[in-house]
Amino acid sequence: MANMEKVKPKLELLPHLPGSYQMRDINGNIIYVGKAKDLKNRVTSYFTGRVTGKTAKLVENIDDFTYIVTSSELESFLLEINLIKKYDPKYNILLRDDKSYPYIEYKRSPYPEVKIVRYLQVKKKDSKHLFGPYVNATAARKIVELINRLYPIKKCRNLGKELCLYYHIHECLGYCVKNVPKEEIDNMEKEILSFLGGNDEIIINKIKSKMEKYASNLQFEEANEMKEYLEYINIVMQKQKIDLPDLIDRDVVNYTIQNGYLSIVIFFIRHGKLIGSKNDIILIEEDYKDDLETYITMFYQKHEIPKEILVPEELDQELLSNAINTKVLYVSRGPKKKLLDLAKKNSNIYLTNNFETINRKLKRTSGANEELEKLLGIKIHRIESFDNSHLFGNYAVSGMVVFKDGLESKNDYRKYKVSVDVNDDYNTMREVAYRRYYRALVEKSELPDLILVDGGKGQIHAINDVLDMLDLRSKIKVCGLVKNDKHMTNDLMDGETLEVIPLDRTSDVFHYITRIQDEVHRFAITYHRQLRSKGSLASILDNVEGIGTVRRKELLKKYGSIKKINEVSIEELSEIIPTNVATELKNYLSEYLKSKEDK
Repeated sequence: MANMEKVKPKLELLPHLPGSYQMRDINGNIIYVGKAKDLKNRVTSYFTGRVTGKTAKLVENIDDFTYIVTSSELESFLLEINLIKKYDPKYNILLRDDKSYPYIEYKRSPYPEVKIVRYLQVKKKDSKHLFGPYVNATAARKIVELINRLYPIKKCRNLGKELCLYYHIHECLGYCVKNVPKEEIDNMEKEILSFLGGNDEIIINKIKSKMEKYASNLQFEEANEMKEYLEYINIVMQKQKIDLPDLIDRDVVNYTIQNGYLSIVIFFIRHGKLIGSKNDIILIEEDYKDDLETYITMFYQKHEIPKEILVPEELDQELLSNAINTKVLYVSRGPKKKLLDLAKKNSNIYLTNNFETINRKLKRTSGANEELEKLLGIKIHRIESFDNSHLFGNYAVSGMVVFKDGLESKNDYRKYKVSVDVNDDYNTMREVAYRRYYRALVEKSELPDLILVDGGKGQIHAINDVLDMLDLRSKIKVCGLVKNDKHMTNDLMDGETLEVIPLDRTSDVFHYITRIQDEVHRFAITYHRQLRSKGSLASILDNVEGIGTVRRKELLKKYGSIKKINEVSIEELSEIIPTNVATELKNYLSEYLKSKEDK
């Protein structure tokens, strides 16, 4: 239960003003950030009356709160968003599994080019146009592939010094050596942009024309390929078509609430076509509207903002408009209302179809995390786990993975090159732990509640020595993952008492700990292999006359492996190193790879 002795006197002093409030646990960590039109009414509501679900769990862990008064509700909302991003609070909605969507980019300068990208910041002077987002990456790639087949735009990654195959098969205008007339590029660009902007007829007529040409020349294989493209375009475009009176880029947001879960659907409508949707299910606080408004705002900080966003009537449209900097509105009738209703229906179906899966995932993640809390008698938000790798006696490394409330937090993962002897696991652990936690103290970054080490007493003592040195022993719990005689994780070892804590191998907490152990092992091994690959390549490059430190670094940076260097031409290598050195390198690699095959 909340620490009412500390909280109650502060509640009486809260002002009836807008602001952001921060709930803190017994260690002073921010576990929830909220906003309020009236701080006194909002914060007091947590400690008076009945709370359930996620809010009840939050209140159980509140030891204190702080707040910041703002001049308006919008200001408090933006402050809330910034604090959530900064502190990553345990009980806030977090877009952990969010991803960037692919977009199709058309670029005019210096040569016309169409490709898949995943960034949003486009400067006008770059002459770039973005189309998307495409939730289906395969569909985006198919469209780019089709445009490249139908139009003679730039296709090679690096411009050569002579005309390539694409020019000779009439799929490129030879930009590398020819001055292509501006009018020709203008006409081609107009058609490409028109198609990407929603004009299907242009591309359909283009495909039909190509198909007829191939058929008349008895090129039946190519004609059939065009026929398949035509069928694909007709199916996709028919599915995407919606009944709207305009071609404005807009998104449609709606939701369903059931059993403490909020199911959200966002439709992406571009140029009159529904090109995809975003679905999400999250646990909510009792005041779900705050959670939903926060979710929407944070989503559009990572993704393209359309001209218009349709939302349910109960959301604060003015607040969202100002926070996202676009038109946010509700409509009560017409085709737009039908889209809102359709999004609502989809959110309900998505929640129904995924309810059991989400429940099981919750049990395996935050449920298992809570089980571990009970087992160790501590509150756990953040777990950090270390593993060392030094295969073949060289390139010693260590990896650190982070789990928050049962889920991987991959942005917090860290890699370490180790300077100590590769066979000295104790000092390897000491070095890595010191570097990690000394830096955390200097930068005042978040510390873990629990450190898991892959090993027993030796590894635990190494971590504890560092925590003692940095005066962190009382703040961070350490446990070791103890293996049985078959080298399989069997139990936990308490870092304070060195007592072995038996684990039920069928329990969620055992599977949770095993998942953390597997993940840190995978992460460390992957990093080690990357270093070995670069190291072996570096040693090979050192054997080629004419490749010194600078050229070696450039080759490593661009290609990263022997296989990739061997696949490129001498001409491409000549962009980095002289032609005679590139020829020598290719000959050396050929002999090197042949000798490996003979072995």
